[in-house]
Amino acid sequence: MAAQPSTVKVIDQIQVAPPQGSVSTTIVSLTSLDVIWFVCCPVQRIFFYEFPHPTLHFTQTLLPHLKQSLSQTLRHFFPFAGNLTCPPPPHVPYILFNEGRDAVKVVVTESDADFNHLVVGNHARDVKTLQSLVPKLPFIRPSSSSNTTHAAPVMAVQFTVFANSGISVGVTSNHVVGDGRSINHFMKSWASIHKSPQGDHDLITTSSLSLPYCSKDIIEDSDGILSNILKDIQSIGDSGLSGEAPDDDDHVLITLVLKRAEIEKLKHCVKTTQSKNELDQQIHISSFAVTCAFTWVNLMKLHEQINGSPDDDDDVVYHFLALVDCRERVLSEIPANYFGNCLTYILVPAKRSELMGESGIVFAAKAIGRKINEVGKLGAMEGLHLENAIPRIMEVSKRSPVVSVASSPKFQVYKTDFGWGRPKKFDLVHIAAYTCFSLAESRDDDGGLDIGIIVERDKMDIFNAIFEQQLNMA
Repeated sequence: MAAQPSTVKVIDQIQVAPPQGSVSTTIVSLTSLDVIWFVCCPVQRIFFYEFPHPTLHFTQTLLPHLKQSLSQTLRHFFPFAGNLTCPPPPHVPYILFNEGRDAVKVVVTESDADFNHLVVGNHARDVKTLQSLVPKLPFIRPSSSSNTTHAAPVMAVQFTVFANSGISVGVTSNHVVGDGRSINHFMKSWASIHKSPQGDHDLITTSSLSLPYCSKDIIEDSDGILSNILKDIQSIGDSGLSGEAPDDDDHVLITLVLKRAEIEKLKHCVKTTQSKNELDQQIHISSFAVTCAFTWVNLMKLHEQINGSPDDDDDVVYHFLALVDCRERVLSEIPANYFGNCLTYILVPAKRSELMGESGIVFAAKAIGRKINEVGKLGAMEGLHLENAIPRIMEVSKRSPVVSVASSPKFQVYKTDFGWGRPKKFDLVHIAAYTCFSLAESRDDDGGLDIGIIVERDKMDIFNAIFEQQLNMA
């Protein structure tokens, strides 16, 4: 049964720019680590906060300070206020910030949805309702045939008031401009400045946060890799590799909480089955690895329950895709506060017989841990294998489903405090149904993890049967 429809009323639309004179007109170049993210749809995040006050109280007391603190934050994170610009080939896309012209669009809305239903518990919630709480953002991509320059803003913000209950901060951003670590750095900085009574932008440097390192010169890129990635992006047209979440009434977002005790049991199970060779390889069996293994296996079981197994062919190879931050660890010269994209990927293969078997989660956890271990030994841009990433992923996705994970518990989203306390809930709502899930630290279970999954409403019984059985086993 579909949820009761909710409505969102637009109260105001404003433009927020860095303080006048603080940032001059600037062109920010893009590296191969950036342009590869043209394959990804805009990323949509929602932070929910308790706010037991009427809408007028928000617009009169909080909104002015939110705008001021956002402006001060954009002084340091100015690329978010710019436009992603795609000139005709063979020119490389770039970000352009025009002083006095460019800004972040901020939409203020009011929703009649049930705030408590959206934030309390981990039941299924209507995707269409959640999508109404994040702003739309134009999506552009380099074209091999266009003779004109196309540009689009890279970030938009939406404040939604649930009168006398709460507010949500919805942020949509283009992945080309920055990865999850960069956007998390921005959100924490904004929250820190807003929490300060004076809205002091220098608070960033005096807190545990640091100013973003925005120079691209530190990335030792290759023109050959960059141009080949752009050609691959142009060849795939508008289809891309990462689709947006459906916004119809037929899909729901479910949050599963894998508790710390359950994760530790899974880790123990995997470690006790390691061979001497695996122990010698020092494969790190982390909470991330076992949680991703748990979700991968069960999503594939769900896929087979809905679509049928591949003609009983146990040799069909399924794949899991995850991203690995290269700052400090792989590219050791890249600082932790580097602003932009600094990710490589792991593509983990597994035969159906290995994944669907009795020890499928154990096998998957070891395979993921092994691939992560290999990334730590790459050590150079050329070793990241980005040049062949798009053709490789497209090829394997044609043969069988590829399950991927978005976000990371390392971002500690529940520490994004604007002065209203910790978020009541955090959601990532751009993920596609069945083939992607989100991961964040649990708000209420220290050491636990939240898994966000979108499924069709009429498939919830199948979903519950598969995942609840596995949770009970865990």
